[in-house]
Amino acid sequence: MSFFNSIGRSMGRQPRNPRRSPTTPTSASFEHSNFPPPLPPASPAGQKPLYLCSPFAEAALVKGNFKTIVMLPKYVDVTEWVAVNMFDFYQNLNLFYGVVAECCTAASCPTMSAGGNLDYTWIDHSRKQVKLPAPTYIDYVMTWLQNLLDDEAVFPTKSGHEFAPTFPSTTKHMYRQMLRVFAHIYHAHYRDILHLRSEPHFNSLFAHFLAFGREYELLELKDVKGTTNAPVGIGDLWEKWKEMGILEG
Repeated sequence: MSFFNSIGRSMGRQPRNPRRSPTTPTSASFEHSNFPPPLPPASPAGQKPLYLCSPFAEAALVKGNFKTIVMLPKYVDVTEWVAVNMFDFYQNLNLFYGVVAECCTAASCPTMSAGGNLDYTWIDHSRKQVKLPAPTYIDYVMTWLQNLLDDEAVFPTKSGHEFAPTFPSTTKHMYRQMLRVFAHIYHAHYRDILHLRSEPHFNSLFAHFLAFGREYELLELKDVKGTTNAPVGIGDLWEKWKEMGILEG
């Protein structure tokens, strides 16, 4: 079912109740105590990133294809389903970033890197692209996302309040920015995730995120793969998980 073609559907909606994502981290390893010292973000030249190596690439809480998790439940409005999942993805990603934030500093991550030749840029008030330290960029993204989620005009929570016609384009933009945060964590802080023994949680969350974006037309392949001259590191993980049957093409 196409999310963008179904936005005009009209049906009664009840206020959203909190729900737990199947990939919500619950491990006791999510403690800040005894956090390891920061590690260099980049792998040595020519060496495969750890997130592509076995057994880390296979580590997951959920086995099998993630399409079964993201399918629209019976009798649920697709727009409501997208809204609830966007909220879940934000909450879980924010939790993970909070855990590795001590290792993501302006000194260790002077740019919002997501690959050997890829640094994301922020659009400032003058509409100019500027490079920011990763923690600054991510703070801007998370603040912007939280403000949208709290905006009743964008994410209505009261019965009788409808989603705006711009909701699909808004969620697509939100999805793209969350994807960038995932990309940076994989590129620069995956070893920190490994030190916490949380790679099954993080991999499952990201696979869920990718499968959902693909199913509801939020994901642009160019965003996950990048370009020939500036590939996104997680693009190879996307391909590996497709080969493993975790994701669909």
